[in-house]
Amino acid sequence: MTDATRLKATVYVGGLDSVVNSTTLYDAFIPFGDIAEVNIPKSDLPSSKDPHRGFGYVEFELAEDAKEAIDNMDQSELFGKVIKVSQAKPQKQVGEGLGSKTAIWEQEGWLAENAVSEEDKLATDNSRGEVAAMDPMQGLEGLDVAGPKPE
Repeated sequence: MTDATRLKATVYVGGLDSVVNSTTLYDAFIPFGDIAEVNIPKSDLPSSKDPHRGFGYVEFELAEDAKEAIDNMDQSELFGKVIKVSQAKPQKQVGEGLGSKTAIWEQEGWLAENAVSEEDKLATDNSRGEVAAMDPMQGLEGLDVAGPKPE
């Protein structure tokens, strides 16, 4: 299975109670289709007493099963808490996005999306030159007195 196919078959489950574990999540989502994997990330902090971070991922064998689970389980209740079930998003690279120590314009992805071609630069420079040549005070020569016109 390719990464894109796996991603389409994976759902994000947020708002999990601390008593929920992989088996519980598996049992809650098995009615929608065959499950390939259930993952509930643990806290990174060694001092944390929580068994997990409050969310998990359920990977189905088929993308249709994942869509069915989203349609039926989103905003449902699991162990007294309303859960959010949605399509899983790809994990960000360590050096990208908010929280990165690299300026956004120095990141490869941003530069590829926002690069400006030489043709666009020339068109912009030409249009700026025309605007600058036009005098904004042109046609105001006869208005040397402020206020209403005397009659």
